[in-house]
Amino acid sequence: MSDSQPQSPRSPGGNPGNSDGLPSTDSNTLLLCSARLTDGRTVDVRLSGGRIEAVGTAGSLPAVGARVDLGGHLLLPAPAEPHAHSDTALTADAGPVSYGTEDVQRRATEAVLLQLGHGATAVRTHVRIGDVQGIRGMEAVLQARRSLRGLADLTAVAVPRLLTGLAGADGLAMLRDAVKMGAGVVGGCPDLDPDPAGYTEAVLEIAAEHGCPVDLHTEGDDPARLARLAAMVGGLRPGVTIGPCAGLSRLPLDAATRAAGQLAAAGVTVVCLPQGDCSGVERRGGAPAPVRLLRAAGVRVAAGSGALRDVANPVGRGDPLEAAYLLASQGGMRAADAYGAVSAAAREAMGLPEVRVEAGFPAELVAVRGDRIAGVLSLAYSRVVIHRGRVVARTSAVREYCDSAAAVALDLPRQGRG
Repeated sequence: MSDSQPQSPRSPGGNPGNSDGLPSTDSNTLLLCSARLTDGRTVDVRLSGGRIEAVGTAGSLPAVGARVDLGGHLLLPAPAEPHAHSDTALTADAGPVSYGTEDVQRRATEAVLLQLGHGATAVRTHVRIGDVQGIRGMEAVLQARRSLRGLADLTAVAVPRLLTGLAGADGLAMLRDAVKMGAGVVGGCPDLDPDPAGYTEAVLEIAAEHGCPVDLHTEGDDPARLARLAAMVGGLRPGVTIGPCAGLSRLPLDAATRAAGQLAAAGVTVVCLPQGDCSGVERRGGAPAPVRLLRAAGVRVAAGSGALRDVANPVGRGDPLEAAYLLASQGGMRAADAYGAVSAAAREAMGLPEVRVEAGFPAELVAVRGDRIAGVLSLAYSRVVIHRGRVVARTSAVREYCDSAAAVALDLPRQGRG
């Protein structure tokens, strides 16, 4: 049950049953009317109990509870964010960064709400432990998770700095404490430890003790290190995710291809960051991971946002649709595959159930104004976000042109509420 019950956002077409235009909060059923699907059909979708109950041609499903008119919107499985840094988000212009529990909780909550507004109903955030902040950052992010319950699902990844040698003893203890506190994933950055293989071995050992997934930061610019990692994690369940692997783009083609084959054989998922750098690794700039090469080798590839206006990327947006846009515009991917990298592939990397706009699937959806995925990635302004069967966020953009002969003659487009 949610810790709080925030008001549902106003629906784009209003609700005929409510004078204030808000979907009813005392019904578990929601009817999405006149939504366009990727196959071109226009349908009604009825949601109940957090799942899709029925999909039918427009006008065919009776409304039992609230209605939301999605005319002019493309209805899609909601994106998920597999690689965030909520504890450091929104700090680029903040001066000295405070790691007090209240400050981190506030940043993490605001960051997740920003990403929810973009459409991400589930977020996996990497949280640094150790150093000066100790384990306070993890405590704060877990508090943020509780406050966001019912709005978005937040999973914390514990990221210690050192795990080997004398200096790593505290990191090992804190990592175990973080998992006991509620961190759902064991992570870290082996590149920054004097013994990367020993670091990875320690992470895998603790993950096995607690049955947790593993999510490691690595630049991926050392073929031998990648080969050792692939050999260590091959066939491990729950699965292993690594990222952002931008260093693979700087390797000779034969070395990168060989490394991609090893990762594919080991069943490793790679999360790339098309929007730029990540605060979890040393900032090096350059191109993101070679997505086409990885996919050709059979590697499961998802895309995340990484930094959200922190020192690693002061203009990071945390928008999964922008990540998909960059994969399509610069990475050479088809628009549908690019969107899949931030939705289906991201959810799979996070261990979340599959979502389709079909009866029986989870009601984790986003409706974006537009007719086709390519257009949505290009002009994805107006969005309606649905989590567990109810509207949790809405963004409505209005574009108008001044009254002129050209505007009238060309019938220039207006984006906003119908």
